[in-house]
Amino acid sequence: MPVSAQVDLFCRVIDNYGDLGVCWRLARRLAQGHGAAVRLWVDDLQALQRLAPGVTVDADTQPFGTGIALHHWHDDVAWPAPAPCVIEAFGCDLPERFVAQMPPDQRWYNLEYLSAEDWVAGCHGLESPQPGGQRKTFWFPGFTGRTGGLLREPGLIEARVCWQADAESRGRWLRQLGVPLDTVTEVVSGYRRLITVFAYPDAPGAAWLAPWAREGPPALVLLAGGTGQSWALPLANPRLIIQRVPFLKQPDYDRLLWSADLNFVRGEDSFVRAQWAARPFIWQTYPQADAAHTVKLDAWLACSGAPPSLAAAMHQWNGSSHAAQASLPEFWQRHEVMHEWQAWAERWAGQLASLPELADTLVAHATLGLEYRAAKTLSRWDTL
Repeated sequence: MPVSAQVDLFCRVIDNYGDLGVCWRLARRLAQGHGAAVRLWVDDLQALQRLAPGVTVDADTQPFGTGIALHHWHDDVAWPAPAPCVIEAFGCDLPERFVAQMPPDQRWYNLEYLSAEDWVAGCHGLESPQPGGQRKTFWFPGFTGRTGGLLREPGLIEARVCWQADAESRGRWLRQLGVPLDTVTEVVSGYRRLITVFAYPDAPGAAWLAPWAREGPPALVLLAGGTGQSWALPLANPRLIIQRVPFLKQPDYDRLLWSADLNFVRGEDSFVRAQWAARPFIWQTYPQADAAHTVKLDAWLACSGAPPSLAAAMHQWNGSSHAAQASLPEFWQRHEVMHEWQAWAERWAGQLASLPELADTLVAHATLGLEYRAAKTLSRWDTL
């Protein structure tokens, strides 16, 4: 994308940080990776401040980093002329006064939610005629070459490999998070496993902690910001140390995932980042009516080729009716299960890294103005 290119990216914060996390990563990818001038419109700057410390919550407009201007999206905005490329994240419904200014040839994208369901590939790239004569293109992230791909910064895989090979740096970083020195030593030596948890309030934390405290291997459980309060053991237990960590910036959260032996993640953004971590993880899907979230879970499990034992653990964590009887600690204390989950995580991360990257596919479509076919190789995605 030429340096002069401009993008308007709109995001509404609903009730969690997944939507905002994706939009903040995408804004930085477009600005830093493609030289775009991005206007990021967010209706809740206080939520963004947690992801990006330094954001001024009461400013209508503020520059933030190279190529990004933050705008507070509210009812009284004097809407400027739309940028050549407009991205409407997750069907957030653009303001009528803004849409009214769009020309008929406006590049307008609806960035959709992530899913591995079969219908996604058929809907990716479809255009929807709008009342003003514009055509809105539906852009789906996904796990195959027939979708728009996943967000992945240049050099991400190499940085992760270096981090995971550097025990000394990981130890220093855990100390900076407030983990006691003796516990860090146990984690770095491999005696105590490191588990991270980012979960919705209804996650079965208490039901999982009790059996682990009785029979699981020694572990340090780090609770990420936003995780519910039902994670405290009634009594001190040397087998299971539980500690909260502050809400982390996205690069630091990546390092947390890279450092762990097992990650619990939720929603969309942390779900994707856990896959790039190449570590075993348990995904809690966003609860939906009629068990639609279980359909999404099953579709991804089938797409990723996850081991049956991991699939069973995820169903248990999500409260599925056909969840396994074995507890998560029982799964995890078996050496053969640990080995299988880790081998799968590395294999799946490598497979995803060979696919197109989301910001790159968007830019290719918006810049070239061509009908996009994701199965074609547009460039060497892993080196951009």
